[in-house]
Amino acid sequence: MGRWGVTLPLTGVPIPDHRALVAELTALGYTDVWSAETSGSDAFTPLALAAQWSPEVRLGTAIAPVYTRGPALLAMSAATLAEVSGGRFVLGIGSSSPAIVTRWNGAEFAEPYARTRDTLRFLRAALAGEKVTREYPTFSVSGFRLEKAPEHHVPIVLAALRPGMLRLAAREADGAITNWLAAEDVPRVREALGPDKELAARIFVCPTEDADAARALGRALICAYLTVPAYAAFHDWLGRGEALTPMREAWAAGRRTEANALVPDEVVDALVVHGSPERCRSEIAQYAANGVDTPIIGLLPTGEDQLDLARRLAPGVG
Repeated sequence: MGRWGVTLPLTGVPIPDHRALVAELTALGYTDVWSAETSGSDAFTPLALAAQWSPEVRLGTAIAPVYTRGPALLAMSAATLAEVSGGRFVLGIGSSSPAIVTRWNGAEFAEPYARTRDTLRFLRAALAGEKVTREYPTFSVSGFRLEKAPEHHVPIVLAALRPGMLRLAAREADGAITNWLAAEDVPRVREALGPDKELAARIFVCPTEDADAARALGRALICAYLTVPAYAAFHDWLGRGEALTPMREAWAAGRRTEANALVPDEVVDALVVHGSPERCRSEIAQYAANGVDTPIIGLLPTGEDQLDLARRLAPGVG
């Protein structure tokens, strides 16, 4: 097994309570800690703590939105994490979603591909220590230079769902991050990205043998995510458009309970790993076998102790 990551903080677990787990991660077989940023913790603070709790794990944001911080602030945050981690930080950026960008942060969600591309190009220059004065198509920067540029190269990876962003990641970034895909979908994503760049994937994992409970949670999440236009288009490209159309139509009409019931079991089972921890580890490994370099567990709540479940899902267990 190569890399094996986990998304922290875990649902319902206070950030300081992760210290003992993070200190154990490398002994358990984990190589990476990746954060997420929606409406809970921010993407950077938990990683700054994890950098102090573990001297070895790689740390990454998955992802920091390109709209909700100014370009210079993103560069400063990345440089800070690179310093406090001793060069173990990977900056994952992406467009996020209209709900997060506009409804929650009051920013305009416009030209997501171009804004991500321009932010990537700015960050490349800024993190290399250059003084940046440039008119980008989606924003401008005048006279910015990091006070202290990182001593080591800071890899930048892009959130990417479809060929356009995957090709941008292949051309100009160090890799791509994707999510909400099945193991069987990985070869198609890998083909679009190409063989030479890192592909990370957040994999939603519900380690319970209560299949009905796992599917109920999976349906709720699928309705919430796969009705977002970018994710809907992603699954059209992957070939699930027909299977998801009844759910989408009910959701758009405001019939949320009906929409939930219209998500087929086979779609849930493809997109949400569930079963015993042993079975879950085997299915996560299949993503790696199919072309994911860094599988990242997104641990879903089951009612059991989340810290214990993270330990039981580690590749070094069993």
